[in-house]
Amino acid sequence: MKILVTGGAGFIGSHLVDHLIDLGHEVVVVDDLSFGRRENINPKAKFYQIDIRSPELGEILKKEHPDIVNHHAAQVNLRRSMEEPLFDAEVNAVGSLNLIHQSAEAGVSKLIYSSTGGALYGEPKVIPATEDHPIAPLSLYGVHKYIVEHYLRLYSTSHNLRYTVLRYGNVYGPRQNPKGEAGVVAIFSLKMLRGERPVIFGDGSKTRDYVYIEDVVRANILALEGGDNEVFNVGTGLEVTDQEIFDKVREKVGCDIEPIYGEKRPGEIDHIALAYTKIKKTLGWEPKVSLDEGVSRAVSYYRENIDLF
Repeated sequence: MKILVTGGAGFIGSHLVDHLIDLGHEVVVVDDLSFGRRENINPKAKFYQIDIRSPELGEILKKEHPDIVNHHAAQVNLRRSMEEPLFDAEVNAVGSLNLIHQSAEAGVSKLIYSSTGGALYGEPKVIPATEDHPIAPLSLYGVHKYIVEHYLRLYSTSHNLRYTVLRYGNVYGPRQNPKGEAGVVAIFSLKMLRGERPVIFGDGSKTRDYVYIEDVVRANILALEGGDNEVFNVGTGLEVTDQEIFDKVREKVGCDIEPIYGEKRPGEIDHIALAYTKIKKTLGWEPKVSLDEGVSRAVSYYRENIDLF
């Protein structure tokens, strides 16, 4: 198949592109390089440097005529969504709508969309949260990501564009940019490897669901031929505290650095984990890489590539 990946120079997108190419697919990457890195782009992929908001995106889609579009391009900073709400809406809502509309016009058969589990459910009433948990985002990032899910439902009816929505937990692993607020494994790793003290915002008890990049890529691969017009959580179902992540990274780095505890940031939920029962039943997916193994691989990557960041 020919697959177009938006955000294919970024953390998750570039890993996905590599795997798709290894499987023998023809891959086209669309990325404006505002956050992605050119060196992440697989040399076997065709690359267009373009913003997903651009009208020229339609010309690329009609020229390349991909079978499937995998949409990972986004403004991913939760705090920035609150500080610059119009920018977040322009990229995450309007940019995504442009991509969806142009994909439908170009005859794309399916769009796989990377949504968010951590930012959609608000403070969950039940943990792990399932896909039918009430939607109650505490940030505009969460609001705008959810709006796109509605766009997809509409276009599946009006234009017969099939879709699969993947609501991620906190994805981590090699290539994650430490400038992203969700990338605490990357941030802690690089800080400690440089002999610096990382900041934990709050008292360390905040929990997230950490899912390794390799597992996330596998969910995207399974969605190529399954899960049409469905929404799936992609997580481990396990709560992990900030303090546990700090301690695990410190163990793998092999240092005795202590954290700095800062003020809790507004708009952040206290606890979340995502149930993966539905995606396991429908697509046969479940997480395979443990937190211990995943953090070990991540720290090894940053140790070897510290000069890149």
